Amino acid sequence: MTSAPPPAPDEPGISRALAALRSLLIPGEELLTHAVQRRLFALTHRRVIVGATSGRLILLERGLFGGYAPQDVRWQDLQDAQLRVGIFGATLSVSVFGSADLATAEGPHRMLRVEGLRKEQAQEVYRACQAQEQAWREKRRVRELEELRAKSGGINLSGGLGGGGAAAGDGAQALAGRLQRAKEMLQQGLLTDAEFEQVKARILSEL
Repeated sequence: MTSAPPPAPDEPGISRALAALRSLLIPGEELLTHAVQRRLFALTHRRVIVGATSGRLILLERGLFGGYAPQDVRWQDLQDAQLRVGIFGATLSVSVFGSADLATAEGPHRMLRVEGLRKEQAQEVYRACQAQEQAWREKRRVRELEELRAKSGGINLSGGLGGGGAAAGDGAQALAGRLQRAKEMLQQGLLTDAEFEQVKARILSEL
């Protein structure tokens, strides 16, 4: 596992910011990489430092009169990360699921955005975000597929039997709703074509 790069020698305040960032880590959590906002983009506030750890993304801004204001994003809540590299710096934008636990595509979202990050550092943080986004997307896909198969009376991914099929009062409208949900999962990339056909066949068999 890579360690965070050392601060640049011309940035005496960064060492203190990194120390504050590391002070937020919980036991077993490791700071993998970080990115610092360039001074040019922090004319009205102290600069922001972004840290990617083994468990979350942390944004740390020092107040004008001292102290630090942290924001953190659990990797399982990360919906999407984007990086735009300009002439003077890079902009990292992160979209976050608003629901608790293992977040799904449903529920409100919020956006975090930091402009003017050092380019190479921002690319390292972005790569960490991309790796975590991909890993948690697959976990959500598996969970939603298991739930859908259970509702359809099929076999879940762990090999156990489902919930015994639809209830007696589950009419055509409920089946249509489940089929529509399966189509949405297909469009979102949560189901492959083969998995969709399998789930659809099980739903239609209940008609």
